[in-house]
Amino acid sequence: MNDEATTSADEPALQVLTAGVTPEELAAVMAVVESAVAEELAELHDDVQIGPSAWERSQRSMRTPLHPGPSAWRGFSGNPR
Repeated sequence: MNDEATTSADEPALQVLTAGVTPEELAAVMAVVESAVAEELAELHDDVQIGPSAWERSQRSMRTPLHPGPSAWRGFSGNPR
C-alpha cells in the first residue's frame, strides 16, 4: 500500500509481495479485507447514542427538603453516642 491518502488510477490499491499467488487467492484476500473495512465503517457510523448520556446517568435527583425542628436531627442512625 502507498503512504498517500489517495491512489491514482495507475497504481493498485493493494500490492502483493508473495510470489505464486493465484487470482482466486488474491480475490479471497481482497474480499476479506473489503468486508472487514466495511464492517468497521458500519460500526463507526452506527454508533448512534439512544437514551441518556453518561453525564445524564451520573446525575442524582435533588434530595427532599430538610425540616429543622425539635428532634429533627436526632433520627440519624450513624450518630455515635
